[in-house]
Amino acid sequence: MVTKDYFGLKDKVCVVTGGASGIGLATATLLAEVGAKVVMLDINEENGQKAAADLQSKDYKAAFFRCDVTKASDCMAVKDYLEKEHGSVEVLFNNAGVIRRKTVVELEEADWDLVIDVSLKGIYLLSKYLIPLMAESGGGSIINTGSGWGIKGGDQAAAYCAAKAGVVNLTKAMAIDHGPQNIRVNCICPGDTDTPLLRDEAKQLNLKEDAFLVSSAKGRPLERLGTPRDIAKGVLFLASDLSAWVTGTDLIVDGGGLA
Repeated sequence: MVTKDYFGLKDKVCVVTGGASGIGLATATLLAEVGAKVVMLDINEENGQKAAADLQSKDYKAAFFRCDVTKASDCMAVKDYLEKEHGSVEVLFNNAGVIRRKTVVELEEADWDLVIDVSLKGIYLLSKYLIPLMAESGGGSIINTGSGWGIKGGDQAAAYCAAKAGVVNLTKAMAIDHGPQNIRVNCICPGDTDTPLLRDEAKQLNLKEDAFLVSSAKGRPLERLGTPRDIAKGVLFLASDLSAWVTGTDLIVDGGGLA
């Protein structure tokens, strides 16, 4: 019989960045549903507090902590909070990210810095401060959000493609470095998923939102967009005991788009 502990996550402390919406929120919800203690990080305090309260109202174990992953001081504060409130961390989902749909010619330096800092530097900083705590806890699982465009290039998204390609290879380097501490590190690479980030892309490209979403689903063998929960299920696999011998890999969840 499948029970809440089937995944080995019951009462494990799971940190999710970008947890106030989209893939982050869907993942935090799914982790809470299988019995984990979820700590949701985001810069959107209003949405984050509401999301945590919604989970708590269903008797799930969830909390929100404001964190800008591009700031070392915020990431250190997360470590201090976890040490004080939980004493451990077993899962870290580095999911926060932004996109700017521009070529290198069109990009302002501030655009480049924002995309690289949130999507790539944020993984470095939070991992830097939480890996020692994870190691002290006996090990765990880190999942970084890459993208299909971290493996195959895309149009008008130069900074995003660069950041996500960096995430893919950073994941492999981290897996090599921290395997001896019983820490697995994997990357999930979503395809187009119906999130606020994808809908914002339509605005950036001056396209009608509905038409853009339809066009994003075309050409995939499964002929639909992904849902945040589709991606969350992949994260659950990589976080759980079901993937106990999986590290340094990229899990593509895109309805067959790259195929």
